[in-house]
Amino acid sequence: MEPRNYRMVVSTEQDFVTVSAEADRQLHHWLAVMKRYDASALDEGRNEIAEGVTLDHDAAAGRHGSYSRWRLRETRNETDGTWQSTLVVRSGSRKDARRTWLQVDIEHQPAPGRPYIRANTPGIAKLLLDALPTQDGLADVGKIPKFIEPDDIEEVIEELCDQERRLPIVVASVPYGQDVEAWTERVVEPVFRHLPGLAVMYVLRPEAQLAFNTALDFHPVFGGGIRTYLPGVDPAWQPDAQRHPVMSRTTIEANFNRAAAILASLPQRLALSHPLPEPLDTLPVQRTRPRPAADGTSLEGLRKELRTAEGLLKDAEQQEESRVEEIREFRRRLKQAEDRDFEQIVENDQLYGNLQDAQRKSRFLQKQLEEAGLHALAHTPAPKPADQPGTFSEILNRMDEFPRLQFTGNVKKTKELDAQCIGNWVTVAWDALHALNGYAAASASGAAGGDFRHWCDNLPDDCEHPFPSGKVKMKESETVGNNADWRRQRTFPVPKTVAREGKLFMQAHLRIGGGNTVSPRLYFHDDSPGTGFVYVGYIGPHPDNTQT
Repeated sequence: MEPRNYRMVVSTEQDFVTVSAEADRQLHHWLAVMKRYDASALDEGRNEIAEGVTLDHDAAAGRHGSYSRWRLRETRNETDGTWQSTLVVRSGSRKDARRTWLQVDIEHQPAPGRPYIRANTPGIAKLLLDALPTQDGLADVGKIPKFIEPDDIEEVIEELCDQERRLPIVVASVPYGQDVEAWTERVVEPVFRHLPGLAVMYVLRPEAQLAFNTALDFHPVFGGGIRTYLPGVDPAWQPDAQRHPVMSRTTIEANFNRAAAILASLPQRLALSHPLPEPLDTLPVQRTRPRPAADGTSLEGLRKELRTAEGLLKDAEQQEESRVEEIREFRRRLKQAEDRDFEQIVENDQLYGNLQDAQRKSRFLQKQLEEAGLHALAHTPAPKPADQPGTFSEILNRMDEFPRLQFTGNVKKTKELDAQCIGNWVTVAWDALHALNGYAAASASGAAGGDFRHWCDNLPDDCEHPFPSGKVKMKESETVGNNADWRRQRTFPVPKTVAREGKLFMQAHLRIGGGNTVSPRLYFHDDSPGTGFVYVGYIGPHPDNTQT
């Protein structure tokens, strides 16, 4: 499920009084100029600044620190629900008293039975980023991307590896032969438009690309692609590269709006799930209090107070419903995380068991050779694997090496993996095809004894290409099967001798890789008992589901 709310958390070295005054100025500008509300006479408590629009303000100062907080609630009509915008300025903790924190939250509270609307970067966040020198750890946070020059590389690498960093750092590369400024204006800025306040944004100049990618080693970005570097980058550890997703130039140029939404999704989700800094996390709950009526004794004054009280009650009900929905969403995500962890544990246990078994066999055979007097042979290094492909494009070119497989999928989708490929994806895909081919041959002759997963769990002694059954799923979930769009994404071509419509909903699939937003999958249809073939309908990025 896509994140719905927007949250910006940044800090500045300016003092609380200065930041609070500037925030107040920018808030008035946002309300009066950008939203055209009456912001001429705002005070503490509840301010009704337009029909269906209220602004609550509270502030405090003491030994536990100071804060100013504004909450705007906009209810234009009953069907659209309420948009709630909150701005907090908070003094730093005792151990970092020089720092002042800024938090902006935008939340949609829908009317009963109506859908949520995703919140994008609000005007107030951009105004604050433009008016104040804000940081996240060592990195400056702004509303537009900065260029990485050759002299900046060391500093940017420090920012990437900074253990105090909370925000992702998003780095866009420029394709060979493209003008940097023109590419940035035409492509990068539209795709980055939802990122202000959610990420630190950079554009890597071509003259800095080689040194940047050399320094990062396993975490490069090039060819017009965009890479999102999550907190905790370890440039020297290859498996860490899988945590930092890459968006290819092809994906970006296919649809700027979709690319912008996808690119903002992960930073937005991280912002909402990351614990707040201690000064912001210890703020008291905002208790809305109405401003005293000018005439508290007249009938009209009492009616006005009653309307205010009813409004406060409705606000409280919406807030409660919003918190219940948040808890429901966190429980859903916890269940998904537990399911993924369980699958990974099963796969890891199987891989570890296979490794232990292989090592035992190797030691046994080595000892047998030594006892037979063949010491040189016992310690001869194993031959390297036969010529393996280095790219997914090469895999497609060599599909004729698998006489029992037919690839019916989208060639372009598979080739696009080469621009996003990390780790051992190509090797795993190649091993998977070998295993499927061996299974199809056995199944066609009636010797498989079950489906592909059963085959992987019960390999014959002469099998040369095993594949871990933990990476095999023979069915999709009911949720996926019942979702028309997700089902369509998993419907792939087959010969009309297999299905009259020339396509099938393929449920069986293999996990080729994981750890990022690409997480490639291989989908197949087993018709080995019929036509004698396994039809590979898809090799590409993970289709949509509840977790993508």
